Amino acid sequence: MSKDKYWLMGPVYDALSWVFAGNSIYKCKCSMLKKPWLKPGDKVLFAGVGHGKEAIYAAEQGARVTVVDLSEAMLKKFREAVERTGKDLDIRIIHADIFKVEEFGEYDMVTGNFFFNLFPRNMVPTLLEHLIKLTRVNGHVVISDFAYPQGNPLAKLFKQAYWYTAILIFWATTGAEIHPVYDYQRYMEEAGLKMREIKHTPFLGIDAYTSMLGERVA
Repeated sequence: MSKDKYWLMGPVYDALSWVFAGNSIYKCKCSMLKKPWLKPGDKVLFAGVGHGKEAIYAAEQGARVTVVDLSEAMLKKFREAVERTGKDLDIRIIHADIFKVEEFGEYDMVTGNFFFNLFPRNMVPTLLEHLIKLTRVNGHVVISDFAYPQGNPLAKLFKQAYWYTAILIFWATTGAEIHPVYDYQRYMEEAGLKMREIKHTPFLGIDAYTSMLGERVA
Protein backbone atom coordinates (compact mmCIF):
# COMPACT_ATOMS: atom_id res chain seq x y z
CA MET A 1 0.00 0.00 0.00
CA SER A 2 1.27 3.49 -0.82
CA LYS A 3 2.31 5.84 1.95
CA ASP A 4 -0.55 7.38 3.92
CA LYS A 5 -0.87 10.97 2.68
CA TYR A 6 -2.16 11.96 6.10
CA TRP A 7 0.78 10.62 8.11
CA LEU A 8 1.65 14.23 9.00
CA MET A 9 -1.81 15.80 9.11
CA GLY A 10 -3.62 12.87 10.74
CA PRO A 11 -2.36 13.25 14.32
CA VAL A 12 -2.96 17.02 14.46
CA TYR A 13 -6.07 17.45 12.29
CA ASP A 14 -8.52 18.19 15.11
CA ALA A 15 -6.13 20.52 16.90
CA LEU A 16 -5.45 22.42 13.68
CA SER A 17 -9.19 22.68 12.99
CA TRP A 18 -9.70 24.20 16.44
CA VAL A 19 -6.96 26.76 15.88
CA PHE A 20 -8.35 27.57 12.45
CA ALA A 21 -12.05 27.74 13.32
CA GLY A 22 -12.71 27.15 17.00
CA ASN A 23 -15.77 24.91 17.33
CA SER A 24 -17.36 26.11 14.07
CA ILE A 25 -16.30 23.17 11.88
CA TYR A 26 -17.63 20.63 14.36
CA LYS A 27 -20.92 22.54 14.66
CA CYS A 28 -21.21 22.61 10.89
CA LYS A 29 -20.58 18.86 10.60
CA CYS A 30 -23.29 18.16 13.19
CA SER A 31 -25.86 20.56 11.66
CA MET A 32 -27.99 17.85 10.04
CA LEU A 33 -27.40 15.08 12.59
CA LYS A 34 -30.68 15.62 14.41
CA LYS A 35 -34.42 15.28 13.92
CA PRO A 36 -36.14 15.33 11.54
CA TRP A 37 -33.21 14.26 9.37
CA LEU A 38 -31.56 11.76 11.71
CA LYS A 39 -33.49 9.37 13.93
CA PRO A 40 -32.44 6.55 16.28
CA GLY A 41 -31.83 3.38 14.27
CA ASP A 42 -30.96 5.20 11.03
CA LYS A 43 -27.99 3.86 9.09
CA VAL A 44 -25.47 6.63 8.44
CA LEU A 45 -22.25 6.50 6.44
CA PHE A 46 -19.46 9.04 6.91
CA ALA A 47 -17.18 9.21 3.87
CA GLY A 48 -13.66 10.43 4.64
CA VAL A 49 -14.50 10.50 8.34
CA GLY A 50 -11.14 11.80 9.58
CA HIS A 51 -11.13 12.13 13.37
CA GLY A 52 -14.90 11.74 13.22
CA LYS A 53 -16.25 13.49 16.30
CA GLU A 54 -19.49 14.06 14.38
CA ALA A 55 -19.76 10.31 13.66
CA ILE A 56 -19.46 9.63 17.40
CA TYR A 57 -22.14 12.26 18.01
CA ALA A 58 -24.46 10.52 15.53
CA ALA A 59 -23.88 7.16 17.21
CA GLU A 60 -24.66 8.73 20.58
CA GLN A 61 -28.03 9.79 19.12
CA GLY A 62 -28.76 6.13 18.38
CA ALA A 63 -27.69 5.97 14.72
CA ARG A 64 -26.05 2.86 13.28
CA VAL A 65 -22.83 4.38 11.99
CA THR A 66 -20.38 3.26 9.33
CA VAL A 67 -17.20 5.29 8.81
CA VAL A 68 -14.88 5.06 5.84
CA ASP A 69 -11.41 6.52 5.43
CA LEU A 70 -8.39 5.66 3.34
CA SER A 71 -6.01 7.07 5.95
CA GLU A 72 -4.99 4.77 8.78
CA ALA A 73 -3.50 7.78 10.58
CA MET A 74 -6.96 9.36 10.66
CA LEU A 75 -8.70 6.14 11.68
CA LYS A 76 -6.21 5.61 14.51
CA LYS A 77 -7.28 8.93 16.03
CA PHE A 78 -10.92 8.04 15.43
CA ARG A 79 -10.59 4.70 17.24
CA GLU A 80 -8.92 6.46 20.16
CA ALA A 81 -11.79 8.96 20.34
CA VAL A 82 -14.38 6.17 20.33
CA GLU A 83 -12.53 4.37 23.15
CA ARG A 84 -12.42 7.56 25.23
CA THR A 85 -16.22 7.73 25.24
CA GLY A 86 -16.39 4.51 27.23
CA LYS A 87 -19.72 3.81 25.52
CA ASP A 88 -20.95 0.80 23.57
CA LEU A 89 -21.66 2.59 20.30
CA ASP A 90 -22.88 1.02 17.06
CA ILE A 91 -19.94 2.01 14.85
CA ARG A 92 -18.40 0.03 12.00
CA ILE A 93 -15.01 1.11 10.65
CA ILE A 94 -13.92 0.53 7.04
CA HIS A 95 -10.33 1.29 6.04
CA ALA A 96 -10.73 1.72 2.29
CA ASP A 97 -11.19 4.03 -0.65
CA ILE A 98 -14.82 5.20 -0.63
CA PHE A 99 -15.19 4.00 -4.23
CA LYS A 100 -14.52 0.44 -3.00
CA VAL A 101 -17.62 0.61 -0.79
CA GLU A 102 -20.53 -0.74 -2.83
CA GLU A 103 -23.35 -1.09 -0.30
CA PHE A 104 -25.73 0.63 -2.69
CA GLY A 105 -29.09 1.80 -1.40
CA GLU A 106 -28.22 0.77 2.16
CA TYR A 107 -28.02 4.07 4.02
CA ASP A 108 -30.59 6.52 5.35
CA MET A 109 -27.95 9.26 5.29
CA VAL A 110 -24.56 9.56 3.60
CA THR A 111 -22.26 12.43 4.48
CA GLY A 112 -19.24 13.95 2.79
CA ASN A 113 -18.13 16.48 5.38
CA PHE A 114 -15.09 18.53 4.36
CA PHE A 115 -14.28 15.65 2.02
CA PHE A 116 -15.10 16.82 -1.50
CA ASN A 117 -12.64 19.71 -1.21
CA LEU A 118 -9.77 17.19 -1.29
CA PHE A 119 -10.66 16.17 -4.86
CA PRO A 120 -10.07 17.93 -8.19
CA ARG A 121 -13.08 19.56 -9.82
CA ASN A 122 -13.56 16.82 -12.43
CA MET A 123 -13.95 14.20 -9.68
CA VAL A 124 -16.70 15.99 -7.73
CA PRO A 125 -19.68 14.79 -9.85
CA THR A 126 -18.31 11.22 -9.89
CA LEU A 127 -17.82 11.19 -6.11
CA LEU A 128 -21.27 12.68 -5.50
CA GLU A 129 -22.89 10.12 -7.82
CA HIS A 130 -21.23 7.33 -5.82
CA LEU A 131 -22.47 8.70 -2.50
CA ILE A 132 -25.98 9.00 -3.92
CA LYS A 133 -25.88 5.35 -4.99
CA LEU A 134 -25.06 4.37 -1.40
CA THR A 135 -28.17 6.22 -0.21
CA ARG A 136 -31.62 4.62 -0.17
CA VAL A 137 -34.47 6.23 -2.11
CA ASN A 138 -35.85 9.09 0.03
CA GLY A 139 -32.64 9.00 2.06
CA HIS A 140 -30.39 12.03 2.42
CA VAL A 141 -26.98 13.13 1.23
CA VAL A 142 -25.21 15.77 3.32
CA ILE A 143 -22.26 17.93 2.31
CA SER A 144 -20.71 20.26 4.87
CA ASP A 145 -17.81 22.45 3.84
CA PHE A 146 -16.41 25.93 3.40
CA ALA A 147 -19.12 28.37 2.33
CA TYR A 148 -19.29 29.39 -1.31
CA PRO A 149 -18.06 33.02 -1.56
CA GLN A 150 -21.20 35.16 -1.53
CA GLY A 151 -22.42 38.33 0.15
CA ASN A 152 -20.85 41.77 0.12
CA PRO A 153 -17.35 42.23 -1.37
CA LEU A 154 -15.65 42.10 2.05
CA ALA A 155 -17.42 38.86 2.99
CA LYS A 156 -16.54 37.28 -0.35
CA LEU A 157 -12.91 38.33 0.00
CA PHE A 158 -12.73 36.90 3.54
CA LYS A 159 -14.24 33.58 2.45
CA GLN A 160 -11.84 33.27 -0.47
CA ALA A 161 -8.77 34.12 1.59
CA TYR A 162 -9.91 31.83 4.40
CA TRP A 163 -10.40 28.92 2.00
CA TYR A 164 -7.12 29.34 0.17
CA THR A 165 -5.24 29.46 3.48
CA ALA A 166 -6.78 26.10 4.39
CA ILE A 167 -6.26 24.39 1.04
CA LEU A 168 -2.66 25.55 0.84
CA ILE A 169 -2.00 23.89 4.20
CA PHE A 170 -3.52 20.65 2.91
CA TRP A 171 -1.64 20.95 -0.38
CA ALA A 172 1.64 21.30 1.51
CA THR A 173 0.97 18.39 3.89
CA THR A 174 -1.10 15.93 1.83
CA GLY A 175 -0.79 16.97 -1.80
CA ALA A 176 -4.48 17.91 -2.00
CA GLU A 177 -5.64 19.69 -5.16
CA ILE A 178 -5.66 23.49 -5.14
CA HIS A 179 -8.98 24.83 -6.45
CA PRO A 180 -11.67 27.44 -5.69
CA VAL A 181 -14.48 26.74 -3.25
CA TYR A 182 -16.94 24.41 -4.94
CA ASP A 183 -20.59 25.37 -5.46
CA TYR A 184 -21.95 22.25 -3.77
CA GLN A 185 -25.59 23.25 -4.03
CA ARG A 186 -25.28 23.41 -7.80
CA TYR A 187 -23.56 20.01 -7.94
CA MET A 188 -26.24 18.47 -5.73
CA GLU A 189 -29.11 19.88 -7.77
CA GLU A 190 -27.47 18.81 -11.04
CA ALA A 191 -27.10 15.29 -9.61
CA GLY A 192 -30.87 15.15 -9.08
CA LEU A 193 -30.99 15.67 -5.33
CA LYS A 194 -33.95 17.62 -3.96
CA MET A 195 -32.57 20.25 -1.60
CA ARG A 196 -34.26 20.04 1.80
CA GLU A 197 -32.21 22.26 4.08
CA ILE A 198 -29.18 24.55 4.08
CA LYS A 199 -27.59 25.73 7.32
CA HIS A 200 -24.79 28.25 7.74
CA THR A 201 -22.27 28.23 10.58
CA PRO A 202 -20.56 31.56 11.35
CA PHE A 203 -16.95 32.24 12.26
CA LEU A 204 -15.69 35.75 13.08
CA GLY A 205 -19.10 37.14 12.14
CA ILE A 206 -19.04 35.61 8.65
CA ASP A 207 -21.04 32.58 7.43
CA ALA A 208 -17.81 30.69 6.84
CA TYR A 209 -19.24 27.16 6.65
CA THR A 210 -22.34 25.61 5.10
CA SER A 211 -24.11 22.28 5.52
CA MET A 212 -26.49 21.17 2.77
CA LEU A 213 -28.94 18.27 2.85
CA GLY A 214 -30.48 16.82 -0.30
CA GLU A 215 -32.98 14.00 -0.70
CA ARG A 216 -32.50 11.14 -3.13
CA VAL A 217 -35.83 10.99 -4.96
CA ALA A 218 -37.14 8.00 -6.87
